[in-house]
Amino acid sequence: MDGVQKQGSLLIERIFNMSQHLYILTGGSRGMGLAMAEQLLQAGNTLLCISRNPQDRLSACAQKTGAHLEQWAHDLADGAKASEALKNWLQSQNVTAFLSATLINNAGVIPNIGPLSQADPHNLAMALRVGLEAPMQLCAAFLGATESWRLPRKVVNISSGLGRRAMASQAGYCAAKAGMDHFTRCLALDEALKPHGAKVTSLAPGVIDTAMQLQMRVATPENFPDQHGFQQLKDTGQLTPPEDAARRVLNYLARPDFGSNPVSDVRDV
Repeated sequence: MDGVQKQGSLLIERIFNMSQHLYILTGGSRGMGLAMAEQLLQAGNTLLCISRNPQDRLSACAQKTGAHLEQWAHDLADGAKASEALKNWLQSQNVTAFLSATLINNAGVIPNIGPLSQADPHNLAMALRVGLEAPMQLCAAFLGATESWRLPRKVVNISSGLGRRAMASQAGYCAAKAGMDHFTRCLALDEALKPHGAKVTSLAPGVIDTAMQLQMRVATPENFPDQHGFQQLKDTGQLTPPEDAARRVLNYLARPDFGSNPVSDVRDV
């Protein structure tokens, strides 16, 4: 089958397969987010990726599988702009085209590693906007725009073990993830009061071999007392490859008890 015939076949498949599972993913351009995006690009899925930079390999993957893909270039340091765009886009959609709708807040950044007394205020503010403010704004936009949709809706906020235990020189990141955990608890209470409320959880994905881990390993021990522990995780093979971590998150999302615990971990039984 040549390229034109293949494109035509994909178009026909899309016309006759209008019922889609909708996924909205932030931070899908690298690391675990990119791996999740690739795994979500299956026939029968519509994926909207919100990242600073679109990924050509995602477009190529969507063409191969017949998945519907949109990529938006947004800096989530301006979460208000991204959430407004998401709200408008969702309100313009034909709800009958979807079987389910899921928001995955995956984007996050680690501010400069060091004691809070040495933090740059602009760098700290940017990390909190991306890691906490934007997920809250996007949750509000997603849940508000889809509240009348009578179909399963889910929210996965990608958290971290550092949201649940303190670490020196990580005040900004720990605060963002702890805030994510706690606002998700509040969100779960909100949604439980609604007749068709969404299922939500703040999910820790385990320790993953990503650029964030590299940032911690290359930090100086003087600025980061736990640097040696992160280096040991790498040296002893305890870091999960991004593809495996993405699979664990998506498997957790598919669990029948998803949402029963608003703060959870992929390793929960």
